[in-house]
Amino acid sequence: MFMEYRNLGNSGLKVSEISLGGWVTFGNSVQDPQMVRDIVTKAYDLGINFFDQADVYAKGKSEEMMGAVLREFPRHSLVISSKVFNPIVEGPNGRGLSRKHMLEAIEGSLKRLGTDYLDIYFAHRYDLETPLEETVMAFDHLVRAGKILYWGTSEWTPAQIAEAATFAKNNGLYPPITEQPQYNMFYSSRVEDTVLPVTERHGLGLVVWSPLAMGALTGKYDDGLPAGSRFGDGFQFGGEYVSEENLARVRNLKSIAEDLGITRTQLALAWVLRQKGVSSAIVGATKVAQLEESAGASGIKLSDEVLEKIKGVLEG
Repeated sequence: MFMEYRNLGNSGLKVSEISLGGWVTFGNSVQDPQMVRDIVTKAYDLGINFFDQADVYAKGKSEEMMGAVLREFPRHSLVISSKVFNPIVEGPNGRGLSRKHMLEAIEGSLKRLGTDYLDIYFAHRYDLETPLEETVMAFDHLVRAGKILYWGTSEWTPAQIAEAATFAKNNGLYPPITEQPQYNMFYSSRVEDTVLPVTERHGLGLVVWSPLAMGALTGKYDDGLPAGSRFGDGFQFGGEYVSEENLARVRNLKSIAEDLGITRTQLALAWVLRQKGVSSAIVGATKVAQLEESAGASGIKLSDEVLEKIKGVLEG
């Protein structure tokens, strides 16, 4: 198994095709430190170099737990990201993309992750209450101060991305180089029809979250929702993925994956990575075996014939 790497947009930064995120892995609640250590260490051993975090995940605990393991590896071999926007401290200035909040939030993330700089810093959402110019200039300041190397957006509209990139370039500021949208077989038209044309034009690479549709595309729900599943226990976000129609589609993808000698998890990830504008697919894991399976998707190429078969299943 060999991990492949892609440039992040038009930048020289190379990220692993499969990256490890902190939200599903241990971002919703504090998990067993040994489990976190095993998963992060295995990710590194598999060639994953991109580790994605956010200060809001478990209110900072996710950054702390991942950082405790990552600091044991050579810093130059890692691409570490985090995000700013959501509140993790009280007060009217404890959220958003104001210069004040961003410059204070970065210090907290750096401390929790145990690093002097972030490779990528994401605007977790767009801030309607802060002028875009202030936000772009704050990111530029953080780059020039050596706190971050690159910056990006997450779940911004194509118009917002274009405006930020244009303003930065017109004013000699560092522009965004990445957008982090939700993208998978069940949630694709927004990205393919509106986001990718803009990000490719402005030189941004996508690092996508939920490429497995919250696990729905793995086949784990072939027999319905078991007790203890995220969806079955009232986990609302992403619940639209587990409709009977979608689960039937997942079952129909099984034969396509088997003919290729891969799993449905790997098929779903390879499908996302077929887009040249996608730099990395962010996965979560609560078991080492899950991570090993996901990492095995790197380098898989899907033929036009296979893509047509997948299209037929998804549209059927």
